[in-house]
Amino acid sequence: MLWASWGGDLPRLSRSDWLGVLLSLLGVAAAAWVTFHIFEAVPHIEDEYAYTWQAATIASGHLTLPSPPASKSFLIPFVVDYHGLRFGKYPIGWPTLLAVGIWLGLRSWVNPLLAGLGVWFTYRLGKRVFNASIGLLAALLTLTSPFFLMNSGSLLSHPLGLVLSAVFVLGWLETFTAPQARRPGLALTAAALALGLLAVTRPFTALAVALPFSLHGLHLLRRGDRTVRLQLLAFGFLTLAVTLLYPLWQYVATGDPWMNTYLLWWPYDKLGFGPGIGASESGHTLQKAFFSARRDLFVGGFDIFGWFGLSYCLAPLGLWAGRRNLQTWLTGSLFGMLVLAYLAYWVGGFLFGPRYYYEGLLSLSILSAAGFAWLGGFPLKPTPSPLGEGKKAKIRRLGITALLAALVGFNVLYYAPFRLGLMYRLFDIGAQELAPFRTTEAQALSPALVFVDSERWMHYAIYTDLESPDLSSAFIFAWSYGPNGDAFAAAAFPQRKVFYYYPDEPGRFYTAPRPAK
Repeated sequence: MLWASWGGDLPRLSRSDWLGVLLSLLGVAAAAWVTFHIFEAVPHIEDEYAYTWQAATIASGHLTLPSPPASKSFLIPFVVDYHGLRFGKYPIGWPTLLAVGIWLGLRSWVNPLLAGLGVWFTYRLGKRVFNASIGLLAALLTLTSPFFLMNSGSLLSHPLGLVLSAVFVLGWLETFTAPQARRPGLALTAAALALGLLAVTRPFTALAVALPFSLHGLHLLRRGDRTVRLQLLAFGFLTLAVTLLYPLWQYVATGDPWMNTYLLWWPYDKLGFGPGIGASESGHTLQKAFFSARRDLFVGGFDIFGWFGLSYCLAPLGLWAGRRNLQTWLTGSLFGMLVLAYLAYWVGGFLFGPRYYYEGLLSLSILSAAGFAWLGGFPLKPTPSPLGEGKKAKIRRLGITALLAALVGFNVLYYAPFRLGLMYRLFDIGAQELAPFRTTEAQALSPALVFVDSERWMHYAIYTDLESPDLSSAFIFAWSYGPNGDAFAAAAFPQRKVFYYYPDEPGRFYTAPRPAK
């Protein structure tokens, strides 16, 4: 469907389209390399543990599970226990897709495959808004972005958010800005479904992404003809129908469709400003918001394209070059809207780069590619170069091309390997921690309840990637809380052998707590 509606039928792909396909396949390969060689296909941060738990639960045919006895001992980060039920605090959009990967035995390939789609749709957007050359360069910038690779190799929801955002923008532009759209019904349906699914995946991101398009829609509702108004109403109805899956999920989990499940983990995890919002006693303030945004944008200056902290330098030029084109403003708005919107969230995100702005990467890639073209005198539309073929024009093109090649080359050869290397064995954990439990000797000890004695949650949580959400797997793991807490948890599983495990002694199983050092 997507091939047909935005790329033409597959046999009629142009040469640039085939290059776009090649870049997309390289995106899959690069993201998979990061998945298996940097992150070792295991979760590292709280969000990933919650997503994988939710996905495994959905893959087993459930949306929630009964809370386990001694639930504090069987902690899963960002998975809450409420009125006897256990469920993740996150919307189910991303966990549902990840569950499909689990069904197919391909959990670690879901995000790399989405990465390939992200590269493809970035190319298609660049081609639509400007031309094929700019689309290809935008795809290349995305492919080489350390920011893109870090998130695409993780188990986070952002790669899905990027794909859904791109499909939404493409469908909207095809429906409401193309003079003679070939298949407006198909494009409208794809746009509405994508925005609705984005709302069921990353609700606040969906709101930020949709805002400038909503303003455009209001303008069309006022000035457009009857056909356009009917299209807008159909778009709104279909988007709302999909979005209602979010409160439906909250109703299934809590009995209240409007309950914010984030608050069940942290009561202060709210949007806005003032006391009671955020972890500090004074609450979230504009001063804190601007500090967090400056920090995240500073990190992004390095991580987004790996250009000596200059990752934003070409985007304003691209916006200027396309300033008379409505499609440029709509497509280029995503990054800025996400920056503004997330001022209202009390916590920033820079460990994986400024990841709350991730869905806006397509804006920066396309605008940066257009800025390069404008600076070098390359055409911005499928027309001859405005500079002609004179000597000065050739020198200008060659100089700007050499400068961009130097920036990309520095990133590919130095910055990206350095930045990705910093993520290897994040929090000093990886797949090797799980290896002792996969040996024949360890399997002979099952079924077993293993108390993990560690000071930090991540040195316990990594082992939960081996257990089933309903605690029926060969090994289940509990975070040791001392003799009384451990005894209470062990009493709930009398049929299991009990062992104590210390991450600083990998592969050694104690039948009783080891003497204190």
